[in-house]
Amino acid sequence: MTYFMRSRAILIAGPTASGKSAVALALAEALAARGGAVIINADSQQLYRDLRVLTARPSAADEARVPHRLYGIRDAAERCSAAVWCELAQRAIAEAEQAGRVPIVVGGTGLYFRALTDGLSAIPAIPDAIRAAARARLDAIGPAALHRELAARDPVAAERLEPGDRQRIVRALEVIEATGRSLSSWQASSERSEGLAAQLALALVPARAALHERIAARFAAMVDSGAIDEVRALLARGLDPTLPAMKAVGVKALQAYLAGKLDRAAAIAAGQVATRQYAKRQITWIRHQMMGWRTIDAQQTERIVHQIFSFIC
Repeated sequence: MTYFMRSRAILIAGPTASGKSAVALALAEALAARGGAVIINADSQQLYRDLRVLTARPSAADEARVPHRLYGIRDAAERCSAAVWCELAQRAIAEAEQAGRVPIVVGGTGLYFRALTDGLSAIPAIPDAIRAAARARLDAIGPAALHRELAARDPVAAERLEPGDRQRIVRALEVIEATGRSLSSWQASSERSEGLAAQLALALVPARAALHERIAARFAAMVDSGAIDEVRALLARGLDPTLPAMKAVGVKALQAYLAGKLDRAAAIAAGQVATRQYAKRQITWIRHQMMGWRTIDAQQTERIVHQIFSFIC
């Protein structure tokens, strides 16, 4: 059973480049006369400080306009699970409400939002040795072979996952190795953390053509604004390539440019394609995993903010 904590929080999700950060900022400023607001990050890549430009983190100027939390708080050498983020977010939400401010949780990581609203299964932390061994096997035999193994050990989880879903297949096998129980068994268990009952949960989903135009323009602007230098500095650290920050959207394309495998124009095009693919996965998650959320076309920030503000009032 999941117990729910009622909150004044507003949740704003959406695919990359949907304009959700701009909506959150405008809404926070509109709430200034009613005690103000705090913007809390729910994007797994914007947690990391190393790729401010490439992950489209709010600028220093935007962060100075209203309080922001959980942006750039992790080093690229660290991992951050949904459970860890959820604990940090719950703490930030509680602090905002204690200060009389409205928490606005904004981001594109659907799993983070699900952890926050539905609670998490009480799965113990996975030891580093088991995690490393699982990823070594993934590199050695590939995701399809691991998916077949998962089908034998946890058929319920395997049926939900595509054979190419590397991260989730490995996660399911890690849980079995670490706990002796299948992931589907843990997820079906009544042992869950507290969920959050927000006053409004909103998903911004622009029309496909408009979203693709935004993605193309934004990635090109990122490259012009220092994304290449960010990736160069990140690669120079010699970090484990399986770390979340190393797999940020656009890193692979710019890494190929730095290695001389792609020219600048081709790298930008590859980054734009990767970003469109990522946005498609995010929209699929919203449509299939966030059915209770209000979904609106994110075309006009001012109109959206007015609608949210009217709802709150």
